[in-house]
Amino acid sequence: MILNTGSRTDIPAYYSKWFYNRIREGFVLVRNPYYPSQVTRYRLSPEVIDILVFCTKNPEPMIAEMDLLSPFTCFWLVTVTPYGKDIEPYVPPKEKVLETMKRLSKRLGADRLSWRYDPVLITKKYSVDYHIREFENMANALAGYTGQCVVSFLDLYEKTKRNFPEARAVTQGEQEQLVEAFSKAAAKNQMQVHLCCEMESLVRDHVDAKGCMSKEVLEQAAGFRLHVPKQRYARQECSCLLGADIGAYNTCGHGCLYCYANYDRKTVIHNMACHHEDSPFLIGYGQEGDVIKDAKQESWRDGQLSFFDML
Repeated sequence: MILNTGSRTDIPAYYSKWFYNRIREGFVLVRNPYYPSQVTRYRLSPEVIDILVFCTKNPEPMIAEMDLLSPFTCFWLVTVTPYGKDIEPYVPPKEKVLETMKRLSKRLGADRLSWRYDPVLITKKYSVDYHIREFENMANALAGYTGQCVVSFLDLYEKTKRNFPEARAVTQGEQEQLVEAFSKAAAKNQMQVHLCCEMESLVRDHVDAKGCMSKEVLEQAAGFRLHVPKQRYARQECSCLLGADIGAYNTCGHGCLYCYANYDRKTVIHNMACHHEDSPFLIGYGQEGDVIKDAKQESWRDGQLSFFDML
């Protein structure tokens, strides 16, 4: 199976000590975000977790104890965008995150690290020309450290509209112009751009629409084949394996205006204050009425000899 840590919050940036405690104890408890009394228990074992996926804007806090992850196959997606504190108020400086990515790449290998440049949003300050320039600069900086980049355009979720009222959709013409430029920068730096839930018409050289965590992407990162059971995908146009996530909504401290996972800052601050590093839950402890069920976990690793085994 694939265990994801990053669709609901940023565990490496804010909860790394808690996560490593979970690794030591060998399990984690996760509340259903829609039915909180329903709790799933996941075994944290490489026997059943084929790939452990991290998605973060700041991997630095995880590095000190990364030896604890050595039994696992890990895949990291690190988001680095060109926005300032007006959009991403608590994200570390981009230069620092890029340097941390390079350290990760040297340790894990370029195939197990992906750069996320998303979401792309357009304002007077963050114009099309600005994005083209910054994307090329970042791609140049990461050349040789990763072979892939994930790009998506801003989705106007209701939470986003409320927290970021000046946001607007990126027009089709702007998308075409940006992807064309990104394609050239990717080719120059031996990268493949994966579009996330975007139009097939944007596909071109060094740009595909396969998604950020598709079966193909993860197989390439892991170096082995996966026999994946039939999946229920998050969105019809999404082919990524996102089902099992151990995070919680309304717990990410970055404060990004475009975030779909946080309701508001007040809720986030309250929830983060309820976090305990020794708890099996990310937020709080067990409660009366909790119904805990073990997740159905099994390895998807294909044991047959594959192309990867012969490389």
